[in-house]
Amino acid sequence: MTGPAAYERVNVDGLAGMLILCDHATNAVPEAVNGGCLGLSDSEMARHIAYDLGARGVTMALAEMLDAPAVLSRFSRLVIDPNRGEDDPTLVMQIYDGTIVPANRGIGAQEVRRRLVAYHRPYHVAIDAQIGQMIDAGHAPALIAIHSYTPRLVGRPPRPWQIGVLWHHDGRIARPLLARLRAEPDLVVGENQPYSGQLEGDTLSRHGTKRGLRHVLIELRHDEIETEAGQRAWAARLAPILAEVVERTVAEAL
Repeated sequence: MTGPAAYERVNVDGLAGMLILCDHATNAVPEAVNGGCLGLSDSEMARHIAYDLGARGVTMALAEMLDAPAVLSRFSRLVIDPNRGEDDPTLVMQIYDGTIVPANRGIGAQEVRRRLVAYHRPYHVAIDAQIGQMIDAGHAPALIAIHSYTPRLVGRPPRPWQIGVLWHHDGRIARPLLARLRAEPDLVVGENQPYSGQLEGDTLSRHGTKRGLRHVLIELRHDEIETEAGQRAWAARLAPILAEVVERTVAEAL
């Protein structure tokens, strides 16, 4: 495992033709950001507003099971959201799902830029570096982004989907993945649920769409992956499906 405060790169020499990404892997707040505290209680920082619960465990397990490289963030999405473009108004959230973030209230342009330089940009440079390494080794990777979502937002109805497949311009992986998951009789599968995959400037737009790389974003409802056992079970379920779908997209391109 390598990487400074902004990111970690795992299994960098993995042989799978996939790169696993985890934008919201942790709720950590670097010491350089308001002394390591955003002014929220531990219970608030343990919520989905600060990170994607269980996503890191699923990412690490997939990297192991598929022999795939992975790049993961090392800072909370409340510090700055790496899954947003630099000009996105939600780049640094001041309020999220009913919770005010004290250290972000009235944040100025200078502090936003400092966080961009210290955390957001190095994370994306690390993704670019891993993609470049894989292309140099002879194969353009398929990008698989792993996220999780809360079963219910404050004041909203419950979300029925156990898994969502998000995509926008490029359906090379998303369409066959949706078909394969919908064939599983025990799953409720959402397409562009619980969020739309049509977010310009996000991680997959930046590294997938703009570079012409196959990509897909997978959302898992976090009550399914709260435990290590749940994380490994979902990774074990997804690994052969992803391998099958990605291999098929390579074969169809030949």
